[in-house]
This record gives sequence, structure tokens and C-alpha cells, in this order.
Amino acid sequence: MTFTKTSQKFGQWADSRANTVYGLGFSTEHHLSKFAEKFAEYKEAARLAKEKSQEKMEMATSPSQESPAGELSSPLTPVTPPMENINGTDEICNTTPNSDSRPEPAQNSLAFAHSPAMTKHWEAELEALKGNNAKLTAALLESTANVKQWKQQLAAYQEEAERLHKRVTELECQSNQTPVIKSQKTELNQTIEELENTLRDKEEEMEKLKEELETMNDLMEQKDTLTQKLEETELRSRVLEEQLAGAEQRLEENQEEQENFRKSLRTLLELLDGKIFELTELRDTLARLIEEAS
Repeated sequence: MTFTKTSQKFGQWADSRANTVYGLGFSTEHHLSKFAEKFAEYKEAARLAKEKSQEKMEMATSPSQESPAGELSSPLTPVTPPMENINGTDEICNTTPNSDSRPEPAQNSLAFAHSPAMTKHWEAELEALKGNNAKLTAALLESTANVKQWKQQLAAYQEEAERLHKRVTELECQSNQTPVIKSQKTELNQTIEELENTLRDKEEEMEKLKEELETMNDLMEQKDTLTQKLEETELRSRVLEEQLAGAEQRLEENQEEQENFRKSLRTLLELLDGKIFELTELRDTLARLIEEAS
């Protein structure tokens, strides 16, 4: 199993025994490098522990010839280091417009001017939530796979611990205990303690994974709430657009009526001017007739 960096933020490794290739993505190149170093460190530690255990087994079985070689297998298996769950967090702005009364045409124009900006804001929030949702889904699948793998490892550790306990009991029952067997017993007890510590660590990691799963469920609920609010905002935006279109149509009709009214007034004023002029001429004529009669 060799960890290979396939890009700046992605790496993979293969398990030839399970005929499986695993891939893992990171948010930064630094975390990828850190994981690669820990992967190599754990791999080297597991290899050294296995070689050391095999050497001790050979030393223990060669003088006594009481058990065939290879009876005691290494209790240590390579353990994948716990992976850091790297998720981006976004601050969610929860704003809901409150407009119940029908505004005037000018107020409708102002509300419509702000509506596209609000829609763009909610669309940006939705895109960010979709990205976080994809990350959370990938992390959830990865956590689920890790939990299954750790359960298998826990079962293997328990079987190994039971086998070692039986081996210790058999060694204690032997009448002629040699120093080699005593040292082997001590090593087995130490191995059992290490396995028990590993079991406790794995249980703590499983509890942490459960908490992370609960947090992911909460984030999914928040995402659904924001999606619903975005749909409501879009519906209100469409209603405002319809109201604005109606207001603009009424405004055009009013302008046409005012223009017709102005034309009628001009025509009436022209008629009045003509009548006043005629009356003036008539008054002057009457005045001259009166003067002539007198």
C-alpha cells in the first residue's frame, strides 16, 4: 500500500489483498502533504512492528521446538491514521422581506429594484449550500466506510486478544516454564494491553464520528430551510414584477388621458379666445353706434 499524490489536492492508494483502490480529496495541499507523511509513518511503523514480532517469534520457537514456526502471527496490523474532516463553513444570512400592503407605483419600482439583488443573493447562498452539501455527502460516505472498516478491525483485535489470552493460559499451564516462555508471556501481556488501548481509541473515534454525523444532519436541515426561503423569495419577486407591470400600464393610461385632456383644454382655449375677440369687436361696434346715435 503506497500513497500517491495524483494532483495538488487528491491522492490515492491501493490494497492488493482487497483488490480495492481508495481515493481521498483535501481542501488544501498542506493537508494532503500532512496526510501523506502520516500515511508513510504509520506504514513504516507497522512494517517494523511486524518484523520485530516475527523475529521474537522465531527466537521463541527455535530453542524450544514446542510449536511450529508461524503459529503466532503478528497482533499488529497497519492502522490507517484518523483523517481530518476538512469542511468549509459559510455564514448564512437569514433575511426575509416583509411587505404586506400594496405600495404606490414609485414604491413598487423601488421594491422591484431590490428584488433582483435579493434573488442573486439567495442564488449565491444556494450555490454555496450545494457545494457544502456535496462536501458533506462525500465526508458522510467516507465516515460510513471508515466506521465499517474500524468495526472489522475491532472484531479482528478482539479475536486476536482472545487468541492471545488462550495462549497465555496454555503457557501458564505448562509445568516446565523456560525463561523464553516467561519473556514471551510478558510480551503477550503487553500486546494485549496495547490491543485494549487501541480498542478504547477506536471506540472514542466512533463516538466522534457519530457526533459529526449528527452535525451533518443539522446542516442538511439548514440547507432545506434556506432552499424553501429562496423559493418563497422567487415567488414574491414574480408577484412584484406583475404588480410593477400593472402599475406601469396604469401609468401609461393616465399619461394618455392627461395628454388628451391637455389637447381638449388647448382646443377650448382657442375657442374661448375667438369668442372673446368677437365679443370685443361687438362691444366696440355697439359703442360706436351709441356714440353716433347720441
